[in-house]
Amino acid sequence: MLTRIIFAATLSFAATVALATPEIQHWQAPSGARVYFVEDHGLPMLDVAVNFPAGGGFDTAGKVGVAHVTFGMLDLGAQELSEDDIARKLADIGAQLGGNFDSDRAGLSLRTLSSAKEREAALDILARCLQQPLFPEDVLAREKARLIASLKEAETQPESIADKAFGQAVFGAHPYGWHAEVAEVEKIQRADLEVFYRAHYGAKHAVVALMGDISREQAEAIAQRLTAKLPDGTADDRIAPVMIRIKPSEQRIAHPASQSHILIGTPGVARNDEDYFPLYVGNYILGGGGFVSRLMNEVREKRGLAYSVYSYFMPMQQPGAFQIGLQTKKEQADESLELVRETLAAFVENGVTEKELRAAKQNIVGGFPLRIDSNRKILDYLSVIGFYELPLTYLDDFTDQVEAVTTRQIRDAFRRRIDPEAMATVIVGAPAGVSK
Repeated sequence: MLTRIIFAATLSFAATVALATPEIQHWQAPSGARVYFVEDHGLPMLDVAVNFPAGGGFDTAGKVGVAHVTFGMLDLGAQELSEDDIARKLADIGAQLGGNFDSDRAGLSLRTLSSAKEREAALDILARCLQQPLFPEDVLAREKARLIASLKEAETQPESIADKAFGQAVFGAHPYGWHAEVAEVEKIQRADLEVFYRAHYGAKHAVVALMGDISREQAEAIAQRLTAKLPDGTADDRIAPVMIRIKPSEQRIAHPASQSHILIGTPGVARNDEDYFPLYVGNYILGGGGFVSRLMNEVREKRGLAYSVYSYFMPMQQPGAFQIGLQTKKEQADESLELVRETLAAFVENGVTEKELRAAKQNIVGGFPLRIDSNRKILDYLSVIGFYELPLTYLDDFTDQVEAVTTRQIRDAFRRRIDPEAMATVIVGAPAGVSK
């Protein structure tokens, strides 16, 4: 389960209306967990998510994959509950257990009816999965086999090959660029999961998000119930710094696919960075705005070199990747790559026009209500706000922050962050050529 928060928006402009953003309540539970709560009695539902700094970026060399397997087994057996028991009990009460895993975060989420009987039964299951996972040996063997089969399949897929090579090229030895290998997964033992769980799933670094049909008093009790028996969590919650400036590189990887898969990028921006909004709005114009973006206009509309081309930033605890991607016919790969590089260089050098900026703001601001039009979407925002310690007014301020962006800020931010001459390039299914 990979949740990406990318700098892209493809929503059409709508007339600006008064928008009531949710009121976020925040406190620290006695367990030490940070809690973020929105009370809403419009639907008889409760959504809960508990996240930890336990994503893939916290793996250690030689044990890549332990974080993912630990997360994947949280709901596959807990105190007095087998995997089948969990599934059956959730089905009986109409509740849904889900999760989130990426390079920074790992955690479980729950959606349940807010009526006392169903709510209590669902929360009991979630509490046991979070605080007393069993990591059964037989289930571990099965999940390892599944993951190994998936990794072997990925080794044949051009998209997966490109992603893996790109991560290594952009991040080098940093954990953000690591990918699990079959040999590493084969060595994972139950003791590895226990050690990782006790170190990284601690209450003091937990973030609890609650959204829905409960009172503040009930929310306080639930947050404490879900985190009171968590382990101490001795590991650091910070990921090692990313090297921002990388050397230019180009990899051409042979593959029988009919098209070349091209990725270009570099480390971009962290989630709390002051350049977040200028880069967010600027990227909408560059390649995040679909058919209204510069890359789409140059590569597809004018020359028909690709069906789709995109760009995005992936803001993480440390600077995540800035990535441009496209697929094109092999014989057009070099022409497409050169055009993308020229378009990016011109964008960084010259910035955006006032007309482009106006249109981008209209689309982003006009589409913002759709970002918070469901309890689940609000829950996701609560988790992000809590985990990255963003201001409680983040949703209130979002459109104002977008509106405040200037052409100069976009140009300055891109010039500081993106060097077109220092990019990693990966071409899978590449035409003949020499890697740089």
